[in-house]
Amino acid sequence: MQTGGTQTAAHHGNGAARNNGSAQARLASASIAVKQLVSRSRNGRARSMGFHAADFLAQAGLGKVIVERPKNGTIFSQGDAADAVFYIQKGKVKIAVVSAHGKEATVAVLSSGEFVGEDCIASTHPLRLVTATALTECVLLKIGKKEMVRVLSREQAFSDVFVTFLLARNARIQEDLIDQLFNSSEKRLARILLLLAQFGKEGKPEIVIPKISQESLAEMIGTTRSRVSFFMNRFRKMGFIEYDGEIKVHSSLLNVVLHD
Repeated sequence: MQTGGTQTAAHHGNGAARNNGSAQARLASASIAVKQLVSRSRNGRARSMGFHAADFLAQAGLGKVIVERPKNGTIFSQGDAADAVFYIQKGKVKIAVVSAHGKEATVAVLSSGEFVGEDCIASTHPLRLVTATALTECVLLKIGKKEMVRVLSREQAFSDVFVTFLLARNARIQEDLIDQLFNSSEKRLARILLLLAQFGKEGKPEIVIPKISQESLAEMIGTTRSRVSFFMNRFRKMGFIEYDGEIKVHSSLLNVVLHD
């Protein structure tokens, strides 16, 4: 019976690994799709008459405005009216939630090419359920809810991009759940550091990631600050990261995630 249990656990572990890989690939593909659209618009390639999703995401206009936020600036707060979607043109955004007792937990970090506050389109809840804060200097396109709904209903090209992004975001949530259930806290920390450095996404990884506290990292992976400190020191001693105020992530950190 014990052998059977071990085989079952191994089967689930292998399945989790496959799901992890495919979910991360879908998330990367969605982000790449949006970035490629904007890139083609800026370079003047692949243009035709009619609606351009890239232009819509790159420029201000009716029902949308470009906003800038300094580092640590608030984009929207929990309890604000959910009346707009934001597209990140530049920078990184932290998503956090505050409990009724005042405890804050970081639930995600988003990068350029991703949407923030998109749940206002799918949900009838009139208020924000999370707080979005700029981890770095950010440039965002704020799209009013009515304008977003109008374009989604009339422009198939933009609708395809947005739906692909939503499906990828859902896959990322599933990936996070699998990571929480099957991986150790050390692997979860390594994975979140690699994601923050954008390993596995289009282009060159950033290597240096925005300053983020050990408390926030602990909240994101579901462990204590002391465990995060222990693993960060271990990663540094093994040459996987450099950690002196800012965090420099090396590709060798992948060994922690891939090692069984």
